[in-house]
Amino acid sequence: MRLASSIARRYLFSSKGTHFINIISGMTVLGLSIGSAAVILVLSVFNGFEELIASMINNFNPDMKVMPQSGKYFTEDSVMLRELRELDGIEAISLTLEETAIFEYEQPPNAGIMKGVDENFVRVNPIDSTIIEGTFKLEDDKGIYAVLGAGMARNLSVDVLNVFESLSIYMPVRQYRGGLQQPYQTRYVKPSGVFSIQQDIDNQYVLVPLGIARALVNRPGEVSSIEIKTSPDFDEDKLQAEISDIIGPDLIVRNRYQQDEAFLKLMNLEKWMAFLIATLMILLISFNLIGCLWMIVLDKQKDIAILRAMGSTSSFIRNVFIRLGLYFTLSGLLSGIVLGILLYLAQQHFGIINMSQGFVVDTYPIKLKVTDVLVVALTVLLIGGIASLPAAQRATKLGYAIREN
Repeated sequence: MRLASSIARRYLFSSKGTHFINIISGMTVLGLSIGSAAVILVLSVFNGFEELIASMINNFNPDMKVMPQSGKYFTEDSVMLRELRELDGIEAISLTLEETAIFEYEQPPNAGIMKGVDENFVRVNPIDSTIIEGTFKLEDDKGIYAVLGAGMARNLSVDVLNVFESLSIYMPVRQYRGGLQQPYQTRYVKPSGVFSIQQDIDNQYVLVPLGIARALVNRPGEVSSIEIKTSPDFDEDKLQAEISDIIGPDLIVRNRYQQDEAFLKLMNLEKWMAFLIATLMILLISFNLIGCLWMIVLDKQKDIAILRAMGSTSSFIRNVFIRLGLYFTLSGLLSGIVLGILLYLAQQHFGIINMSQGFVVDTYPIKLKVTDVLVVALTVLLIGGIASLPAAQRATKLGYAIREN
């Protein structure tokens, strides 16, 4: 095996019989290099977007969230809340209530999600860091306020500096019987701030005090969820199991990933679909490798005949050219990894490719993962090994033909 590898390395670095084969060999390595770098960068860009979107959503989603197994609401339990607060690893707890409502300001009414939150909400979710206009304020001595998502504020033409205009919140009355009864319950609040997190959230949510939300939906003492902030150095799985034991079978606790599991799975699926598409490019490049090895086999016919005369078996000759193909592949792969890392560092530190105006970041987000590099390396080596087989098999037949002549 060492002799086969030594001969393969010699064929890799020595000049070929014709200058054209040298050019094809260089083009093969260059193609594999560019292909490997491209796949690594594609995966890194998807990692960057996934991390960016997850970081934005994390300003609105808690570390853990307790929700009902079925239905929308459950009754606030003071004993359960006390036990949760006493758990090691829990830093803060916030009660919230969500319901679809109709909002009206200067523009025609717009449907959205009213989310009632208590005073601990900003301790659990750092939403105050996402305020782009006004301040995060829901209640003070002067009145009741609302904080709107950027999309909702834009659709309603909300001006947080206008102290004279109020935001109207309409909630359909359950079991409306008609007659003199009003079909909607209404509350008026002053817009105090606008936040920007992620488009789907910005276009739907309006934050109001929990008491206002409970009054509008006529659900005193009930909540939609308990949002929990955990210590960063605590065992998440262990803490989640302890919370499950406290809340009982009628409620469920979800971590950050589980809260957006469908979205993150979709992002991951798109990432690996892009990987497969980029891998097709390497498959096309592998045809160049097949042609290159085929010409090298023809160029080394006399060498193959000499190896035959010295007693080399077909398996030995096949291994020589399989190893030669793998050396070509490995050369392209290593140079591609180096090229990919250099481009990654250039994008990360200098932002050589910019995003369009109005996006949340100026340059394409990018993040390199070692596991992605390993997956790309194994894929390229597998393709290179398979592409080496036809020429290697052909080499085992040439020696016999030359000896007969």
